[in-house]
Amino acid sequence: MGDGPDPEGEPTPAIAGEIFGDRLPLAEGYAAALNDEGVLRGLIGPRELPQLWTRHILNCAVVSEVIDRDATVIDIGSGAGLPGLPLAIARPDLPVTLIEPLLRRTTFLDEMVDALGLTNVTVVRGRAEEKAVLQRVEPADVVTSRAVAPLERLTKWSAPLIGVDGRLVALKGRSAADEIERDREKARRLGITDLKVVTCGARLETPTTLIVGRRTQMSTRGSTRRSGRRG
Repeated sequence: MGDGPDPEGEPTPAIAGEIFGDRLPLAEGYAAALNDEGVLRGLIGPRELPQLWTRHILNCAVVSEVIDRDATVIDIGSGAGLPGLPLAIARPDLPVTLIEPLLRRTTFLDEMVDALGLTNVTVVRGRAEEKAVLQRVEPADVVTSRAVAPLERLTKWSAPLIGVDGRLVALKGRSAADEIERDREKARRLGITDLKVVTCGARLETPTTLIVGRRTQMSTRGSTRRSGRRG
């Protein structure tokens, strides 16, 4: 495959209709944008296009299975919008905030929100750990991420954004159990406990692997901020 976008891309799998329902056209619009502008702007590699739906969009959308109705969601390090945009498309009841530091990525995310009419999505430019972001964004019921950092750093960045009794929901791969074993104590010191590996998307050819943890206390940075609802 060359370096440009694939004029065809991966066809929409039949299961996408089951997952997105009547919002499938929005998911297809997002897929088309990733297949074109996403590649041209360097947001997704051209080699990923043959598995754009199966490895990326659907893999992220099924995270909705572990999120309660009307829960507030923050997605850190959103990049091209994964997992936040597929999640917001599949679940219009979820207010989703996408946090991303790079301008070219937030520009793309803003364009997607406008083009798809996603009234439940807010884009915030910055790093999750920055004071300006922490002051602007209220703690959420759920903080998601995908391929952002090892668990130790991920919990450090995520914990101040999670309301008490909220959850960390991180998309991970085969290393999930090893990361928990290695970083469980460090996560506990940051107020993230009950870490476990959860699998969702049983209908997919390759189900999604998550690390899920519970926020049991606020850190010093977040101690004066309000708690989120239970997610």
